[in-house]
Amino acid sequence: MEIIFSRILHSKPSTKCATELTVFEFLIKYIGREQIKESEEAFVENQILIADDQKMICEMLSKRLTLEGYSCVTAHSGKDALGHFYRENFSLIISDIRMPEMDGLELMKHVKTAQPNMMFIIMTAYPEIQIAVEAIRSGATDFLIKPVDLELMVFSVRRALERKKMEEELESYHRNLEKLVELRTENLRQACRTLKKANLDSVKALAGAVDAKDPYTRGHSDRVRRMSLQIAVSLGFTEARMEILEYGALLHDIGKIGIKDEILGKRGALSPEEYQVIQEHTLIGVKIVEGIEFFEDKIPMIRNHHEHFDGGGYPDGLAGEAIPIEARIIAVPDAFDAMVSLRPHRETMPLEHILLEMGEGKGKQFDPKILEIFLQEKIYR
Repeated sequence: MEIIFSRILHSKPSTKCATELTVFEFLIKYIGREQIKESEEAFVENQILIADDQKMICEMLSKRLTLEGYSCVTAHSGKDALGHFYRENFSLIISDIRMPEMDGLELMKHVKTAQPNMMFIIMTAYPEIQIAVEAIRSGATDFLIKPVDLELMVFSVRRALERKKMEEELESYHRNLEKLVELRTENLRQACRTLKKANLDSVKALAGAVDAKDPYTRGHSDRVRRMSLQIAVSLGFTEARMEILEYGALLHDIGKIGIKDEILGKRGALSPEEYQVIQEHTLIGVKIVEGIEFFEDKIPMIRNHHEHFDGGGYPDGLAGEAIPIEARIIAVPDAFDAMVSLRPHRETMPLEHILLEMGEGKGKQFDPKILEIFLQEKIYR
């Protein structure tokens, strides 16, 4: 199409190109110069900048993304990447954290200062996951753990570009509100759904990274999310409260990022000192998300999901209805999934023993009403 437009626009009036001029006049009359311009710009709108000091990684990511139809530029230092950013137009930047001359976090700071809405995906080794969390707090769109799963990278790139597209549509919507109200209302709703899904996917990725620290509880956060939502339905939660609960359930153990692997995966019983360290994950989780407006209403679930109904839990020793109801909900499936999962210091328990033990915690560890819903409706299945 670009070649055809070029031929049309640069052809001189003559008998030989009369047909081309007729096509040109048709395009101007029925399509318009702006749409021709948009068609030309579409070819470069998804250019991606990849920054990593390892040339092989840059080439590998670039080749995979090229197969998806994206144009890629590579840089082998933060300083080199910043130069490309200032000289060219990009829709997305993928950057390693550790690079010479300028690291990925400093690069992101410069990029976000110049272009706050730039989509920015960081790559990090597993031991640097705390840095990745800080990067997301500073504006990163997503993060990838090295060695990078190429298919997961493609998914993350698509999601980031979809989010960019939706944000641009929302911005355009606000600029042209009066004339676009009727036309764009449904598009706005779809955009909001897409953005919520993007947020949920990012939170799920973060929860998955937390679960990955302990191979014995892989998938724990998502199972707790699913069971918590079923309980909330029986309690008559509104859609808005369900959404808050969903994020809180996924993030309830985020503080375990700050707990040493040797304690989380220890074979044998924990010492009193080690158990006290484990308990700190609730407060570590609060520190990770506090100050981020989006997570403000999820903090009570992160902090208080280990409180006991009789006041014997931690970290605040809350009792009864003083414990936020969302935290009381999460506490039940959280305990169940911990007991049903294989642990390094004990074998799995038979289901009937688990249910009996949970029943003994009614009014002690668990809210009686919530536990009753969990057991009677067999939400654990």
